[in-house]
Amino acid sequence: MTASAPPSSWRASVVTLFPAMFPGPLGLSLAGEALARGAWSLETEDIRRHGIGRHRAVDDTPAGGGPGMVMRADVLAAALDAAAPPGDPRPRLLMSPRGAPLVQKRVRELAAGPGLVILCGRFEGVDERIIAGRGLEETSIGDYVLSGGEIAALAVLDSCIRLLPGVMGAAASETEESFESGLLEYPHYTRPREWEGQAIPDILLGGNHKAVAEWRLAEARRLTRERRPDLLRPAGD
Repeated sequence: MTASAPPSSWRASVVTLFPAMFPGPLGLSLAGEALARGAWSLETEDIRRHGIGRHRAVDDTPAGGGPGMVMRADVLAAALDAAAPPGDPRPRLLMSPRGAPLVQKRVRELAAGPGLVILCGRFEGVDERIIAGRGLEETSIGDYVLSGGEIAALAVLDSCIRLLPGVMGAAASETEESFESGLLEYPHYTRPREWEGQAIPDILLGGNHKAVAEWRLAEARRLTRERRPDLLRPAGD
């Protein structure tokens, strides 16, 4: 189990068959620095520790037949209860391709709370009964299938941790990034002024902040129309 920071920090608990995958990239850069100084904490709960019998079995054949194996509800319940006993106020997420897509609004809600408990599935999935039995929120990071929930859990945690107070250096940059305003982010440029025949747009070099802001908004709208028109549709369409 990973050493945790003071109890006042944003607490993450990951329930997984592969605790060695954590903190992984979250132990580096800004997230790693924040972890080291106690801005957030991380604990892992090894599902195998709660397995059944001499071989610590965590899965079984699917009821009704079919390929693969399914993770057992009793084993997962024991692991979840060890990571987050009754009364723990943190949301409990199950990383699943059939879950609700993770959006920035939900990320902000999660980052503003006390932390997260994340269950990482493997094999064909988990026994359906654990979802209702432990109040799991099925969450997806995209319309594709991974080998397990660990990489998805890392993505969720990273998206939350960067919003915690004191983690990012420039707070203003948060509000100008993709999805914060319902638009994709505008293009960025820096030195050199010209590179391989491509120049920085003149409007960004003229010192007119109002014109720059208008250009950036127009570019954000253009990119959103071209790449993610779904973001421009009214809710309910």
